[in-house]
Amino acid sequence: MSKTWTIIVSIVATILVLAFVFFTFVPAGRVMWNNYTHSLEKADEVDYETRKKVEDTARAMIANYNADVATYKAFKDSEVESEREYATQAKLRAIRTATSYNDYILKNEYVWEDNIPSDIAYSLEVNID
Repeated sequence: MSKTWTIIVSIVATILVLAFVFFTFVPAGRVMWNNYTHSLEKADEVDYETRKKVEDTARAMIANYNADVATYKAFKDSEVESEREYATQAKLRAIRTATSYNDYILKNEYVWEDNIPSDIAYSLEVNID
C-alpha cells in the first residue's frame, strides 16, 4: 500500500511542478494565466460600473423627488391660483418620481446585496401632504 501512495504522490507532485513551470515560464501558459486573471478583473469592473450607475440614478431621482416635494409644500397654500397650480404639478411629479423610484430600487436591489448605502432610501413616500 505504501508503494501505491508513493507513486500517486509522485504523479501529483510532478503534475503540480509541470503546471507551475508551464504557467510561469512558457509564453502560452502566461497568456492563459493573464487571460484568466483579466476576466476576473473585468467582472469586478462591470460590477462596479453597474453599481455606480444604479446609485447615481437613485440619487438623482431622490433629488428630483425632494425638489418637487419642497416646491409643493412652498406653494400649496398660496393665495395665487397659478402658484397653487404649480404646487399641484410638483406634487404629481413627486408622486410619479416616487413610484418610478420604488420600482427602480426593487428591480436593482440585487446590486447592493442587502447593503444599500445610507444616503439611498429603500423607498420614497408616495402620499404627500
